Amino acid sequence: MERRNDGCDGGGKIKIGVCVMEKKVWCSPMEQILERLRAFGEFEIIIFGDKIILEDPIESWPLCDCLIAFYSAGYPLEKAEKYAALRRPFLVNELDPQYLLHDRSKVYEHLKLFGVPVPTYAVVRREYPNQELKYFVEQDDFIEIHGKRFCKPFVEKPIDGDDHNIMIYYPSSAGGGMKELFRKVGNRSSEFYPDVRKVRRDGSYIYEEFMPTGGTDVKVYTVGPGYAHAEARKSPVVDGVVMRNSDGKEVRYPVLLTPTEKQIARNICQAFGQAVCGFDLLRCDLGEARSYVCDVNGWSFVKSSHKYYDDAACILRKMFLDDKAPHISSTIPANLPWKVSEPVQPFDAVRNRERGTVGISRQSEELRCVIAVIRHGDRTPKQKVKLKVTEEKLLKLMLKYNGGKTHAEAKLKSALQLQDLLDATRILVPRARSGRESDSDAEIEHAEKLRQVRAVLEELKPSNWVHIPKSNSNGEEEYPIEALMVLKYGGVLTHAGRKQAEELGRYFRNNMYPSEGPGLLRLHSTYRHDLKIYSSDEGRVQMSAAAFAKGLLDLEGELTPILVSLVSKDSSMLDGLQDGSIEIDEAKARLHNIILSSKIANGETMEFPWMVDGAGVPPNAANLLTNLAQLTKEITAQVKLLSDNEDEEAVTDSDSPSYPYDQAKALGKTAIDMDRIASGLPCGSESFLLMFARWKKLERDLYNERKNILDRYDLLHNSHLKLNGLSDLFRVSQSLADGVIPNEYGINAKQKLKIGSKIARRLLGKILIDLHNTRREVAASGGESNACHDPTIVPSSKRKDRGYYGDVKNEGFDRPNSNKKSIDLDDSHKETKYCLDPKYANVMEPERRVRTRLYFTSESHIHSLMNVLRYCNFDESMDGEESLVCKNALDNLFKTRELDYMSYIVLRMFENTEVSLEDPKRFRIEMTYSRGADISSLQSEHGKDSLLPDDHTMKIMEPERLQEVGSYLTLDKFDKMVRPFAMPAEDFPPAAPSQSLAVRFCKDNGLQGARLQDKSDMVSGMPKRKTKKLQE
Repeated sequence: MERRNDGCDGGGKIKIGVCVMEKKVWCSPMEQILERLRAFGEFEIIIFGDKIILEDPIESWPLCDCLIAFYSAGYPLEKAEKYAALRRPFLVNELDPQYLLHDRSKVYEHLKLFGVPVPTYAVVRREYPNQELKYFVEQDDFIEIHGKRFCKPFVEKPIDGDDHNIMIYYPSSAGGGMKELFRKVGNRSSEFYPDVRKVRRDGSYIYEEFMPTGGTDVKVYTVGPGYAHAEARKSPVVDGVVMRNSDGKEVRYPVLLTPTEKQIARNICQAFGQAVCGFDLLRCDLGEARSYVCDVNGWSFVKSSHKYYDDAACILRKMFLDDKAPHISSTIPANLPWKVSEPVQPFDAVRNRERGTVGISRQSEELRCVIAVIRHGDRTPKQKVKLKVTEEKLLKLMLKYNGGKTHAEAKLKSALQLQDLLDATRILVPRARSGRESDSDAEIEHAEKLRQVRAVLEELKPSNWVHIPKSNSNGEEEYPIEALMVLKYGGVLTHAGRKQAEELGRYFRNNMYPSEGPGLLRLHSTYRHDLKIYSSDEGRVQMSAAAFAKGLLDLEGELTPILVSLVSKDSSMLDGLQDGSIEIDEAKARLHNIILSSKIANGETMEFPWMVDGAGVPPNAANLLTNLAQLTKEITAQVKLLSDNEDEEAVTDSDSPSYPYDQAKALGKTAIDMDRIASGLPCGSESFLLMFARWKKLERDLYNERKNILDRYDLLHNSHLKLNGLSDLFRVSQSLADGVIPNEYGINAKQKLKIGSKIARRLLGKILIDLHNTRREVAASGGESNACHDPTIVPSSKRKDRGYYGDVKNEGFDRPNSNKKSIDLDDSHKETKYCLDPKYANVMEPERRVRTRLYFTSESHIHSLMNVLRYCNFDESMDGEESLVCKNALDNLFKTRELDYMSYIVLRMFENTEVSLEDPKRFRIEMTYSRGADISSLQSEHGKDSLLPDDHTMKIMEPERLQEVGSYLTLDKFDKMVRPFAMPAEDFPPAAPSQSLAVRFCKDNGLQGARLQDKSDMVSGMPKRKTKKLQE
């Protein structure tokens, strides 16, 4: 910063010139700080004013010793520079570096030069609108700039720092579309446009990776390099609704910065020569918690914080005195010369409201942790087609998208990938032959209409190889000559499924955190609600998680931004049945034999000789299968007529190649499309052609072993089509399903426990980690509380108040040292945390936090987790322990026919604050569950019509207790019973780069082309020798 060599006159006041636009002078923060500076009695404040700044020559500008000058709209920065060069006052903010702030690309370059972390980015510069650039390539789900690929979601920012219209583009896997961020207009700060996919080409832009922050932004305000004040707010990328208080101000809460973040603040001050400035900080979990700077704003003040105004005035005073009057002590006086204090709510009122937030039924208990495992909502029928392919085009396609790896499978899901597949299929596959229609021909021709089905997963798995000479003639290598093509479609969340998830989220908000008033929302908005949401890899599960989050946090707008901002994907924990597939196949085989023989095995010596949960397998199961086949055939014939009569012109139009997103749009609706229903079309976006193909496949599958029983989709969603026999078919299939579904994951207690522990092992391990981390945090905060009563220890609040300028490091949050052997996944995953700054937050008990972990998954994991809770005491290591689940709940579960859509299991941990931390009764676990959707409305008796819901949405059943009222399950007891079936904390793999939702599925495969072409030429015409068969 520039300094004048001569000091101020001995007896006069130091003159502080305020050379900024009047709009900035008369804003509340500037007025508050200048008023405090005047109150010290050491300074004369000289306001230049717009007329002098804009009209008068600099020679006639007032003289001053210190100058506050910064750019805003209409400000003549060059003129101010000339004045500073002429008079050489002390500059709070240097003037020349302010030019950098108008160019975002220069800001990023400067930040990198000073070691400040920024998101990965690239710059596109155009000399005129729509200029074609050779180095810029745009595809459906990614762009490439100078060979650097950015997969959606990515951020597009104008290089012009004064242009605040910033765009975020979302991947098709999350629904696609674009969100525009802008300066607040009323209560809006962003808008979502589901139909916009292409980036802007009218100017120059920066493109950077989207950083997942859990829906929170951090604004940091510096006053000199040694002071940084941080405030967190709801990010505009979530739903664009600005949270405001009763005074109309945006709701923000002060949070503590880490030591690394404080160093970032210091570096930014020094890099740009701006003592007073603001910048935006993104705290994200990309493998580990890191912070990135995405914008530097220049001169910025905190709004509505009297404590901050005090700090800023004291620090600026020290700057001025140190430069102009070093003989005057800059020590902060014991009593500040002004009497302005921030209005504070009576602590009793705050305490009562916030204690009520957790809604505890027992006095002296507080809710500390909520863990929920939730099944996805109502979905469309899942479909799968398999066929072996040997065509060269398809084999090349597989190698193109698996990175050229001979034994690796390729998953094709983006629009670009599917277009490649469709092009290859249309060329290679002939139309169905006249006179007869083979199954394989029908299925492949059916694939030509897949553009109507938007949630498609295509897999190509190599199954046969041949050895060929290497291109360098040095030995041989394998090359695939046959692959298994697996087409999966359907199984996507319906409008009813989304509504179910939103309603359940609202139920959780109002009941899992009961209170008077805002309850959970206040806890969450004050950053004392530690929320993480995880989902499996399936689209219906991800969308269910996003819809639930929308209801839980009272968000607005489309699901795509919520999904990308708040939901993390963990497929290894919430997907897959591989670990228990052998036992599951055994259980299904036995069930299959029982159904065909219509007998129930008996004679085993277990406590429950033959455990068939639910309604049991009906004694006439074989006859029911015959009825099922006949009814299915009749309904298929009716759908075939509807398909034959379908308007071909309408089909052609709906198969338009423009953008394959119709299904995503359908998923974005909570209301049923009544116009479509009224016109006699199937619900959703399914055509009669696809509906017929689905029923035809169901008809064939009934004659194959162990295929799934028909679901209720058409009875619920397509009853308006008046298909004869649909209700009868549902009753027959349901009577079989009631005995089969509860027993697919084990037909007796020990088998259920074995399968459940294999499938849910990782999830159980994570649940234990969540609970123990909560206890560790409570113990740490309890230690700080106890320190306040020790006269030898200085309370943290007093430590933080001792210094304004040089002692900022005390504002950091240091995690307590923990036993290295203790369970602590947070340390391995480095989860981002927001800790309130008690010095500035007007919140009672700012250290108190509630941890919420939500795990969205499929039917298999719900059944598996429940079976471990039910039967963990059957393990030999339990030595006669009783079940975690009480007898009444066990009886109810034994009769439960299905854990349906949106079924859930909830663990809530409470802390008894009246016993010591070492007492086992300090922490209590409460377990509840819900059977999910209530299908009673679908069931009709004696031929009467079903009472189907008009909106196709089945209500979610109320939760039921898994323990007796008044029972006390301690955390230690729960840990002892569950630990043998859970993955140990030390076995969790090290943190990997985050797969936030918006999966980065693009790969750089451009280098594979020529080499693959050479190999394919070498294979053509060769005899098949040295082949390997795929090991299933």
